[in-house]
Amino acid sequence: MKDETKLAVLGRDPEGHHGAVNIPVYRASTILQPSLKALADIYTDRAQDKQVTSYGRVGTPLTYAFENTVAELEGGYRAMAYPSGIAACSGAILSVVKAGDHILMVDNIYGPTRQFCDTVLKRLGVETEYFKTAIDMARFKALFRPNTTLVFIESPGSLTFEMLDVPAIAEITHKHGARLAMDNTWGTPLYFKSFSHGVDLSVHAATKYIVGHSDAMLGIVIATKEMWPTLRDTARTIGANAGPDEVFLGLRGLRTMAVRLPRHMESGITVADWLRGRAEVTSVRHPALPQDPGHAIWKRDFLGACGLFAFELQRKYSEAAVAEFVDHLELFGIGYSWGGYESLVSVPGLKTVRTAEPWNDHGPLIRLHIGLEDTGDLIADLKAGFERLNKAQG
Repeated sequence: MKDETKLAVLGRDPEGHHGAVNIPVYRASTILQPSLKALADIYTDRAQDKQVTSYGRVGTPLTYAFENTVAELEGGYRAMAYPSGIAACSGAILSVVKAGDHILMVDNIYGPTRQFCDTVLKRLGVETEYFKTAIDMARFKALFRPNTTLVFIESPGSLTFEMLDVPAIAEITHKHGARLAMDNTWGTPLYFKSFSHGVDLSVHAATKYIVGHSDAMLGIVIATKEMWPTLRDTARTIGANAGPDEVFLGLRGLRTMAVRLPRHMESGITVADWLRGRAEVTSVRHPALPQDPGHAIWKRDFLGACGLFAFELQRKYSEAAVAEFVDHLELFGIGYSWGGYESLVSVPGLKTVRTAEPWNDHGPLIRLHIGLEDTGDLIADLKAGFERLNKAQG
């Protein structure tokens, strides 16, 4: 089946739910059994990794439907749903590391993931070393130590959008006996098939494009068959389970991804290309643009792009002028996250979240998420913003 068909049919079971097209929400904790033997059999089934409904935290028909659908879309073995994207990132890491380990993490990683490594992991005796996004493979090899157990990457990074050669990184990582985890939220299960490129654990902030409507917190990690038991056991032991209503919204959001994402992609490229022609802009960071430094990798490995990218202004523009540009936009909401139907704008503070390659000698960076609005209207809104920017700068 093509992905578009999978999105429409996977995880459905009308015969098991009185003909309901969508699996109903299972708000359940205790699951009653008819006898002690039946209760014992449930635990036997769980030990054999069967998807049985034994306790609400472990999984329900709805949970399993969501997890299995995402895993099959991306080409993984099984998946675990988490209550947020950062919970999924943390869960993936904790499934691999132990005290005394050393992990390698790309410097453009999602900020909360960095914070988790620099605080919680540090207290647990795990050392995190950050490497440059533009590192060559010879230098990357030299970073490995005997106790390096995990490499964690994001490609493209969700603030500055540098691309990584994932297959090359995967090959080196596995030769050193380590695992590769990737935050694949930008690529989505549709546009980057991480397991065919050597990834062991693929992480998604399902809050973004999977849910798609900015109304639920949700995360998911997909694993290879080899990594699945430790991912499963770690998540269940610490109780990092997603709520039933959020899982329902995640599964519902998947049904329309095949029509939403192409629109986000097309509109994003249209706006990004328009921004390239603005004198105020020194660079547009969008891997799908032929002029982007990472375009060749994107074209080789990705099947599409989402609506998130950034552009850099000339260094002369002050914070006050940038605020005039951003604060009065009418169609771009100012806020965190992305992946919903609405357009968003933010001005990331990058100087505090880079250590391997400090963010210096750059102009102000503005990140846009292009939603489902008309691109002509969005461009008109941005054009008015540039007029305010130049007027404020004087």
